[in-house]
Parts: sequence; C-alpha cells; structure tokens
Amino acid sequence: MVDTIVVGARVRSLAPETDEAADAVAITAGRITAVGPRAEILPLAGPDTELITHPGATIVPGLVDAHSHPVYSLGIVRGLSLTGVHTYAELVAALEAGRDQQSDQEWFLAWGLDPTAFEGRPIGNAALHEVLGPDRPAYIKMFDAHSGIASASALARAGIDAPVTHADGSGAAGDADGNLTGHLIEFPTMEIVEKVMPALGFDDRVAQLRGLLSDMAAVGITAAHVMDLQDADALDLLAAIEADGELPVRLRISPWVTPETTDAEVAALVAMQGRGGRRYRVEGVKFFIDGTVEGGTAWLSRPDSEGEGLSSAWAPAEAYAERVRHFHREGVPTATHAIGERGIRFVAETLAALPPSGVPHRIEHIESVEDDVIALIGRSGIMASMQPTHCTHHVRADGTDDWSRRLGSERAGRAWRTADVRRSGATLALGSDWPVAAFDPWEIMADAQGRRHLAVPGSEAVGPEQALTAIEALQGYTTHAHRSVASDGGRLVPGAAADLVVVDRDPLGASPEELLGTRVLLTLVDGVPTHRA
Repeated sequence: MVDTIVVGARVRSLAPETDEAADAVAITAGRITAVGPRAEILPLAGPDTELITHPGATIVPGLVDAHSHPVYSLGIVRGLSLTGVHTYAELVAALEAGRDQQSDQEWFLAWGLDPTAFEGRPIGNAALHEVLGPDRPAYIKMFDAHSGIASASALARAGIDAPVTHADGSGAAGDADGNLTGHLIEFPTMEIVEKVMPALGFDDRVAQLRGLLSDMAAVGITAAHVMDLQDADALDLLAAIEADGELPVRLRISPWVTPETTDAEVAALVAMQGRGGRRYRVEGVKFFIDGTVEGGTAWLSRPDSEGEGLSSAWAPAEAYAERVRHFHREGVPTATHAIGERGIRFVAETLAALPPSGVPHRIEHIESVEDDVIALIGRSGIMASMQPTHCTHHVRADGTDDWSRRLGSERAGRAWRTADVRRSGATLALGSDWPVAAFDPWEIMADAQGRRHLAVPGSEAVGPEQALTAIEALQGYTTHAHRSVASDGGRLVPGAAADLVVVDRDPLGASPEELLGTRVLLTLVDGVPTHRA
C-alpha cells in the first residue's frame, strides 16, 4: 500500500522520462513508487495513505550540500558572528557589542571574519586589545577556517612566544620588529591555541549538532558530504542522535589525510570505509594540497602580492600523489582541497594519470584555474566541487578585496569559473563549505546564477560570464552532487529513495532574485518529514 502521496503544482524530477504534466509523487516504505499527473497517482492511495497537498508548490529532489563541516563547525561557530563585518570600524563596533554580550565569560570568542575588513592594515590582534585589553584571552576564527587571531593573553596561555613560519606557509605571524601579531595561519598552529580554549560538553554538542542538522533540513538539505572527521567524538555524536531517533540529514563523511598521516593510519582509514549508522557513513578521504589565498598558503605558480604562495601543503608534493594512488588502488574515493592554480594543476594531473576504475575523485574549491586545466578536468572524468558564495560574498568586482589584491587582476579574473567547468563536460557539485559560508542552498543557487551577492542590494557581479543556468544550479545540488560520488541519485524516479523537497516556487522558472526568497514547505528523507513549514 502507498504510504504517502505528495501533490503540488509540478514535479521537477530531473529525469527526462518523467511526464511533463507530473505534479504528484507516491511513496511506499521510504521509496518512490510512482511519479506522474495526480489523476494517475491519486488512485494508488489506500485508506491509510497520507495525502500531502501544497497547491502552487514545486516538488524537487532532495538537495545535497556537497561540501560541509557540520560536526567540525561546532568548535568554530562559537561566540560572536563577524560574518557581516566589512570594515575596520565595523569590526571595532562589533567587538564592543560582543564584549558586553560575553561579559560573564573568561574567554572572548568570535568567528567568520573576512580579512578584507582590515582595509589594508596588517591582520592582527590590535582591535582585540583596543576593545578588550591585552589581558583577556580572546580568539577569532577567520571566515576561511584556515586562520585565526589570538590575543596576547591567549598566545601566552598556549605557549606561543615568538613568530614562526613553516615550510608550508603555516605558523604564527610577526611584525617587522619580530613581535607576534596574533595572526595564526593554518590548522597546526591554530590548534595550539584551540586546545587551551574552554571545551564544550558532549551533551551540549549533541544538542547543537541535532539543531544544526534540523536547520539544514529546514532549507531543503537532505544530505551533506562532510569533508572531515577531525573531532574524536564525531561518530559518537552521530550515534547518540540516532539512539534517540533519526538524523535529519544523511551524512557522507570523508576523513582527512595529511602529510603527517602514517601508513598505519592510512590502513585504518581504508578499513573504516563503510562504517556508520542508519543515515551516516564513512566514505572516501579528504586531502589538502594547499591552504588559502588570504592566508598566503595557496599553492600558486608565481608569488602573490605579499611574496607568498609558492609552497604545497605536501613536501614533496609527490608524496601526496603516491597517497592518492594508494587509495585509488584500494577503491577509496578522494577529495582534494585545491585553491591556487599550481595546486589545482598538480591535483588534476595526478588524478588524470590514475588508471580507469570507476572510483570517483574530486577537486574541491578550484578558485583560480587556467584554461588547459579545466579542459583536463572535463575530459578526464575528474569531479569538481565548488562553492559559489565564496566568490560572491568575498570577492569584489573592483578587486579591492583581500583575495583579489593578493592574486592580482589576471588571476583574480579567473575567479570560480563554474560555467567553464560545467561546459568542459565535468560534473560540478555545489555546496557551502559551512561554516565558511551559510548553508542556505537557495542563496547559493541564486548567487551561482546572478554571480553577485544578491542579498546585498546594488552588489556588482563578479565574472558574470561564469553564471550558471537555473538547471545547472539545481543539478549541482542534486544529480551532479550524487554523480560526484558515483551515485545515481538526485532524481525523482520509481525505486529511488524518497528524499524530496517541496518549495513555494519553481526553481527552474524563478529569477535569481526570486529564488533567494524560496520557502521550503516540506522536506522528506526516506519518505519521513524532517521539516514541515
């Protein structure tokens, strides 16, 4: 017997065989039974079938955020949000407001700061000291999550007492006189401070994670590709949620592989594949070939404006390639963070040289890339994973943002070439990189089409020739997101898992501005509501 029938104004199944008049979906035991016009679907109902009707609404496949950090974000999204800060004056004002809000806390914490807010000043803790004084431990996680700012007191507690720069560009920055600025670059250095910060309790983390995943379901996300397993208790957190019910979002988890990962740890990662629960599993691994442009750790073909960017996170880079080849032989998919054009080229060439096997391998971010590398990605079957709002929220058309300033006009002109990647024939999955950017998929799809920060009136387009079409944007969250991990999902067809979303407008007929205001009326995972408006 059919358990549920969902009826709207139309179904966007993303399957060409679907009747163009389809406006209803039948679900049985968590699977789609039939898709078609209501005149054909409603007679399938039995006495206990639940009928869900949303006149005027559109039914689409469940959305997949192809790059996210929901568990890891619990340790980042703490304290004051600085995501709306764009100038130094706004930073000082925000810190003053946050000081009062966190007056009962020993540590002052904030997150999400774009370095462009320093307006050309050296990135450092001067604003923290100005507002809070040098004696209060304080820490800001920058928006890219690859850098942070620590007060003098926080540095002292962590035992960081002198500037240091490592071969991969990570370290603790110093000024011209050799004094610490508080700017910490890349994970190994940030972790020194983060280990002495107050920790969150397990039960609090469970509650926060459940709430976060519910918020993701409320905007239509039914699955997320989780690009880390950094928290030692991550799987325990997920198991605790499933002990009380179901995860609101399916999670595909890819643990990190770093230059420090030992052979024994690599073997353990291979053995871990497939481990999980009802709606989460470990699948694949995640690499970093470089860091970020803003931190000076992206692997570039020539130095940036600060004379930085000539190092890979792996020394030698061939060690990365050998690790990738090993996982490929073991049948384990890989995803590699690659930001700078030299890093993207090296990763693409490494993946293109792998013998065919059907194991999917992805490149994450692809911020500035050359023509021949895009062509290589397209013809080699390499999967691409990109985050459009990284561009539209942080890059300015006039080149005054920190990312563009560091790269210069030529390389900044190659920002997030989403359209070129798609038209090369490559699979292009879209996502947020939460908490680097907000996870609202409708804003991301809207910005991908408009190539500007649509939520900010009057914002200028960045690389408008790289705009995606409405169908390309929706495919990035559905069929292409699935294809990027060798799945045939993302379509509403009989036999598929009943992961679907009902929205108040047609994402293939709405303008980018209209798409920005999309309201999700219903989200189903396995045919079970994870959100109802």
